Amino acid sequence: MSTQRLRDEDYRDYSSTDASPEESPSEGLNNFSSSGSYMRFGESNSTTWFQTLIHLLKSNIGTGLLGLPLAVKNAGILMGPLSLLVIGLVAVHCMRILVKCAHHFCYRLNKPFVDYGDTVMYSLEASPISWLRNHAHWGRRMVDFFLIVTQLGFCCIYFVFLADNFKQVIEMANGTTNNCHNNETVILTPTMDSRLYMLTFLPFMVLLVFIRNLRALSIFSLLANITMAVSLVMIYQFTVQVL
Repeated sequence: MSTQRLRDEDYRDYSSTDASPEESPSEGLNNFSSSGSYMRFGESNSTTWFQTLIHLLKSNIGTGLLGLPLAVKNAGILMGPLSLLVIGLVAVHCMRILVKCAHHFCYRLNKPFVDYGDTVMYSLEASPISWLRNHAHWGRRMVDFFLIVTQLGFCCIYFVFLADNFKQVIEMANGTTNNCHNNETVILTPTMDSRLYMLTFLPFMVLLVFIRNLRALSIFSLLANITMAVSLVMIYQFTVQVL
């Protein structure tokens, strides 16, 4: 895509709304406000608003919610909640800007879909700074690189979390007593190393990541959210009993 097309003088800026050049700003906002029209541009098999919400809860909250109390404890009773609120607002604001920019370039370039890397590249190509326009392709590469590093870190943490918790459940099941009172000592039977559990889960994880359709993965995210909600209820129940 040439820089001249992205910086056309006759082009009107629609980045502040979700409207296309053929629509008025109010019509564009109305189209995106309805739940049924929330789908990837040009596709009829995209996720519904409920499926999108399920994936959002699973990806942005997930099992990290269980580690949040420890993070707040280390940060402090005052700085913990405040920093959590500030970081949450910044993250949501940046995600909103990213989505609006992607929609903006979809309409502008007549494309059905623009990913994160393409959004940054097209944004740099539309920059008034010539150096940024000439090196716009490096913007896409940087975004792809940091996405890989970030997702790799997330996946590694979840993989370790899954193996360690599964190991703890097996050890507790092989314990000498089922009494969990504080005045009782439970002797756990050693089980195999956590790395062996990771190796056991690896084939299932590989098969799972081959599913690229978010509609097919929504049932898994729903089950994960239900399991997380049940676990939170159980944790709060035990916490209140021994408060």
